[in-house]
Amino acid sequence: MTTTPSRRRNHLTVAEFCEELGIARSTFYDWRTKGTGPKCIKLPNNELRVRRDELERWLDSLEDAA
Repeated sequence: MTTTPSRRRNHLTVAEFCEELGIARSTFYDWRTKGTGPKCIKLPNNELRVRRDELERWLDSLEDAA
């Protein structure tokens, strides 16, 4: 199965996620441990990805809680 460039852009690496939000990687993993971060996809090589639409949904939920 070939992944198209547009499909890859829909999935953020941990580094891309952290850069976009301006947070440290340790903060991302802290949120993940606490269950307060966005849902992630765990790849067979154990790397994590965050769907862009999940990031937007998660940010919207934070706005509602503010």
